Formats: sequence, C-alpha cells, structure tokens
Amino acid sequence: MNFFKSLLASMLGTFLALGLLMLVFIMIIASALSSGDSKSITVKDGSILHLQLNQEVVERSNNKNVKIDLSDFSSERKMGLNQFIKDIEKAKNDDRIKGIFLEPVGFTAAPSSMLDMRRALEDFKSSGKWIVSYAEGYSHGSYFLASVADEVYLYPEGDFDWRGLNVELMFFKNLLNKLEIEPQILRGPNNAYKSAVEPYMYDKMSPENRAQMKTYVDDIWRIMLDRISESRGIPVDVLNAYADSLITYDSKALEATNLIDGKKYRDEVMAILKTKVGLEESAEDKKMNLISYADYSMSKSDVKKTTPSLKKDKVAVIYAVGGIESGEGDDETIGSDRIAAALKSAREDEKVKAIVLRVNSPGGSALASDVIWRETQLIKESGKPFYVSMGDYAASGGYYISCAADKIYANPNTITGSIGVFGILANLEKFWNNKLGITFDRYETNQHADMISSSKAMDAKENDVMQNMIANVYDDFITRVAMGRNMTKAQVDSIGQGRVWSGEDAKNLGLVDELGGLQDCVKAIAKEAGLEDYAITELPTMIDPFAKLMESLSGSTQEQALISVLGNDYKKYKEIKSVVKMKGVQARLPFMMEIK
Repeated sequence: MNFFKSLLASMLGTFLALGLLMLVFIMIIASALSSGDSKSITVKDGSILHLQLNQEVVERSNNKNVKIDLSDFSSERKMGLNQFIKDIEKAKNDDRIKGIFLEPVGFTAAPSSMLDMRRALEDFKSSGKWIVSYAEGYSHGSYFLASVADEVYLYPEGDFDWRGLNVELMFFKNLLNKLEIEPQILRGPNNAYKSAVEPYMYDKMSPENRAQMKTYVDDIWRIMLDRISESRGIPVDVLNAYADSLITYDSKALEATNLIDGKKYRDEVMAILKTKVGLEESAEDKKMNLISYADYSMSKSDVKKTTPSLKKDKVAVIYAVGGIESGEGDDETIGSDRIAAALKSAREDEKVKAIVLRVNSPGGSALASDVIWRETQLIKESGKPFYVSMGDYAASGGYYISCAADKIYANPNTITGSIGVFGILANLEKFWNNKLGITFDRYETNQHADMISSSKAMDAKENDVMQNMIANVYDDFITRVAMGRNMTKAQVDSIGQGRVWSGEDAKNLGLVDELGGLQDCVKAIAKEAGLEDYAITELPTMIDPFAKLMESLSGSTQEQALISVLGNDYKKYKEIKSVVKMKGVQARLPFMMEIK
C-alpha cells in the first residue's frame, strides 16, 4: 500500500512539475513573441538607424516572425525582405533619422535579395542622407551591400574575403554504386539541362550543366562587380585582379586599395558618427541617439499617411515562397491549396483591382504547380491586371506558376527558366538483398501491378510508359509557357530543356518582360490599373509562429539536435530529405546548389 502511495505521490509531483514547466515555457515564448509590440518606441531627433544585419533574410516577415531556439528557449527574429524595404523607405522620409550605421555581421542572403536590399539603401542615399559601414570582417555578400556606403571601415585585425564566387554540387553516384542502389532516371525529351537528377547519374557535372552554371554564376558576379565598381570607383578588371591575386588577405596591401576607407576600432567609428550628427568626438556626456533596426521597425513613422484600411482600391501581393507541393503548405512552402485559395480570393474581391504573384521558388511538384497555374489563368481571363515578380528563384515549377502573367518582372540575378521535368524511381532490390539480407516475394493479379516498387527494376514496357508520362508533362509545361508568353512550343523548347537562366538572359529570351524588384512591379501594375491612391494587401495571411511552434514541437526539437550534430551539413541533410518526400513528376532546380 505504501508503495502505491509513493508511486501516486511521485506521479502527481511529476505532473505538477511538468505543468509548471510548460506554463513557464509558454510565458517565455509569449514574452518573446510580444517583445516590443506593446511598448512605445520614441525616435528622437538626430537619430542614427543602427542596421545590424545578423539575422536570416527571408522573403516575407512581420513583427512577430520569430524563430525559437528550443535548446535555450531564446528567440531570434527573422528579417523579412518586404519589411526591410518598407523600413528603409520610412527612414529615408523620416527627418528624425540622419543616417545609417550599417554593420553586416555574418550577413548572408541570396543574390537577388541582396540586390533588392542594396537598391533600398541606394534609394535612402538619394535623399541626401549618409551611410557608414563597419565590420570585423567582410564576405562577398556583406561587402556587396556595404560598398553602397559613403564610408566603409574594417576592424584593424579583421578579414576581407574577396576571391570570386564558386558553386559546389554534391554527387551520390559512387555512394549509390557501393550501396547497390539503382536510380531509375526519367527526364523530359531533350531535357539535357535538367540537372536536378545528375547527382544520382554522374560523379561530376555534365557539359550542359557546367555551361548553364557558368552562364548564371558569371552573371551574378558581373552584377556584383558592376555595382561595386560604380560605388567605389574601382574598374571591374581591377576588382577581378584583386580576387585572382588574393590581395585582400594581405593587411597592408588591402589598405592600399580603394575597397575600404580605412581600418578602425569600433570606438573610432563611434567618434566619426558623433561628428556626423553634430556632436564633438570627445563629448562623452552627450549620448548619440542610436536606434536599433528592430526598434525602428516597430516605431511609428513621423510621415502622415492615409490609413490603408480606409482606402477602397487594393493591389493584392500574393507570396509564393519555397518548394511547391500539394496540400496546405506554410509560409516557407508553397502548398497548392493555400496559394490557389489566395489567388481565388483576390480574383473574387471587388476591392482588389490588380494582382501581383511574388514567386520565390525553385519548383517542385508538377501537379501542384498546375493547380496553381489554373488559378492564375482564371485571373487572366477575369480581366484583372496580373503581374509576376520573381525573387531569388522562380525556376521550373516556379516558372510554371508564373507564365500566365500579363507581365513578368525579375532581377538581373534572379535564377529562372529551368523549363523541364523529371522523375526518379529507386530500385533497392540489390541493396535489400546483398547489403541487408532482405528478400521480397510477391503475387500480382495483373502483369504490371507492381510497377512502382522500390524492390524491383522496371521492365522495358514499364519504363516506356513512365517515360511517356514524363514527356506528356513536359509537353503540358511548354504548352502553358507558349500560351502565356505568345511563343510557339518549338521556341519554348529551344530555350527550355531544363536550362537555367539569369533574369537578364531570360529577358533577352522573352521569358521575362522587365528587370526590377517587387516595388517596381507593384508601381507598374497600379499604373496600368489606373490606381493613384491604393493600399497593398498581402496574402495569404502569415501563420502565427506560436501556434506553429506548439504544433511541431517534437519536430523542432529533433531539428535542433540534428543541427547541433551536423552543423553546416544540415542543409545537405534537408535536401536529401526533400528527395525522399518527392511524389509524382517533379519540375524543380538542381539540388545541393550553394554559391560561395
């Protein structure tokens, strides 16, 4: 009896402790999510916006878009490109902000996002305000952004990484051979450039893949060089010579270039900032008004504007971000049901006079892409102006859902095209048998009932049937593009075949209409719709991060454990995991692509 009393008491104590822990956990998360939302933030006259770029840059965020680290319950806000551009424009028109102190600390973003951020900073400077950049080290990306500044400073012992870009792909052919796993590859007709399947076929890039890699990586590098050359007054050939000679790794040689304006300690840079706002360098009793980006983002603007909710006419911006799959999806995955519903809602809303689909996707399921395409076609048939703005990627399935637009906007370094399809069926028969000692036996009512099986290879007829299905999907793809872009199918096929293009090349080929960012696209479509005073409504509504966290708590814990073990290789694990999850015919970019 005493045993059961002790057991019950122990269980009760455990439940109470767990309940208390959960309550504290919820309070911590609620505090993190609401941090800064309720407090009043005052921006003082003569303030400097402290732009410390140490957050993950994502396509879209709001003030509650946070990432919770379950290992220590800390929270980290993500920086949304959409919010960043709005905030920099707000600072440009805010008389209380005199300049920007830019610190790109460990800054990373995709090339197109970097270009949009740089444009926003260039626009800020057009008001006559200044930017000072300082860092303990510069990478290619952080320097690309920092070079827009009036003054660029580096910590005396800091590093300056300037050696050119490289793309590294991972190949699994030899691993699959050792494991006796046979990948059965299916590609659209003439889809030699559809390199997403190459890691399972070869041990290095094919000539076609190397050619397209060279084209768009060279384009990205050229765009970076052109902008930096213009800002710093250094000829492009000299910038290339700096990269080839690795001169920036020599501290004294670096100072002799015009890449930076000097090496300084942080306190010395603070003194420079003081003089820029009219304070003496030695005026220690007078504190600078340095306002963080997070605080400024949540502050109220001093520019009076009409309340957007009172405006009758709207331009709907629908965000399609991530890989494309069937179902609901989330803020980082394009679910065909969710995006199709948002497109339909905008089409049927009488207050919405024009629709922009913001695509930032490497593609995914061909079926899910077609479901979304159908809704874009209905918008076009409705007569409402319909444009597409391409972000970092709008390739393969990402181009599929874009092609019906009246006009397509892309950045010069957007990765797009990749008009092609593929499928992979793994034959694990020898792996099961020779490596694990597992065998299979089966009974079928019909000759090909076991056609899609991982425990056997397809026979000749089955392979022909599957290849024909892939060919039909590719034909549907180029038919959609031909119809949307006013081309013949032969013309689309000649620039398709899975080939990836930069936004600039895509414009020359007729796959893109205009070069520019989302803001350029919105202004253009508003003008076409005859709108002067309008509000922008963003769809679909973002998922509440707290609800998402609680829903996937166990998965997040597992993710944190994997990150701690795998480190930088966690991204490779996610790519492999995405392959396992694939269903049906795929229209997507190559895997494991990372520009360094």
